[in-house]
Amino acid sequence: MPDTQLDVLCIGNAIVDVIAATDDAFLAAEGLDKGSMRLIDADEATRLYGRMGPGREISGGSAGNTAAGLAMLGARAGFVGQVADDQLGEVYRHDISSIGIEFTTPVQQGGVPTARSLVLVTPDAQRTMNTFLGAAQNLNIDALDEDQVRRARIVYLEGYLWDPETPRAAMERAIDIARAAGNKVAFTLSDSFCVSRHRDGFNALIDSGRLDILFANEAEIVSLTGEADFEAAVAAAARRVPLLVVTRGEHGAVAVSGDERAQVPAEPVETVVDTTGAGDLFAAGFLAGLSQQRSLRDSLHMGAIAAAEVISHYGARPEADLKALVEAKLG
Repeated sequence: MPDTQLDVLCIGNAIVDVIAATDDAFLAAEGLDKGSMRLIDADEATRLYGRMGPGREISGGSAGNTAAGLAMLGARAGFVGQVADDQLGEVYRHDISSIGIEFTTPVQQGGVPTARSLVLVTPDAQRTMNTFLGAAQNLNIDALDEDQVRRARIVYLEGYLWDPETPRAAMERAIDIARAAGNKVAFTLSDSFCVSRHRDGFNALIDSGRLDILFANEAEIVSLTGEADFEAAVAAAARRVPLLVVTRGEHGAVAVSGDERAQVPAEPVETVVDTTGAGDLFAAGFLAGLSQQRSLRDSLHMGAIAAAEVISHYGARPEADLKALVEAKLG
């Protein structure tokens, strides 16, 4: 087993994105609303996968995307997520390991297949997404490598995985291990709908004092705190965590740590093509900055650079050299 220290260990849903070109006639025949996202079961995932044309398969999921961004920025990243013993599970494991991410979670033997998001792209660049969460929702405490958790300076948890009880218990255990080892715990609220479903649970987690870093976007922080005004929401949340990081889309991002506050504008983007993964890559840039002991402002800037790159093309994985982009702007 590896014995080197990790900068960040990301824990979240292990989802393979299967992206295929299609046309409006196919969507109509399948009864799909163009541009929509729906959750599907195993039978529908198998059926639709068989009907799709040739696809490009990329390992994804929110925390997986963050781990990929960290690795591309030169950080030592690990990932914890559940895949099954099937073709897409092998795709996920190979893809994420090939870019230097430490991924040692045992595969699930039997049971439901690996999670996948079947993404149908029409000629007008609209993406119609059909997501089966599958094995990703079965991550359990026994799948945790406790030594791996202890070796991570920061453990980063994905709010999407808070939905099912089994992975929630695994994340709670990871928090306890990290804190006992003297390491930091970061949590992302993930989505406004997640906040709506788990507001009480998220607030209880924050107020337990077990989080060191909280990531949110503007809508999520407003929903979490119940404050109508953005600045009031930031002030209310910042009192409850050592470090709060909030993204605001085209209005940039802000970080608050005690009496220190830093703010950066959004990085300019010639054409916004696809915002998928923007928050994931922002978190990657910010955490990479922290791992390099950069200032709050420079860490925010790194997040903005990474987010700007990923929204300039389709897909949630960077295509340009993120390290070179950061070097050109920040040195």
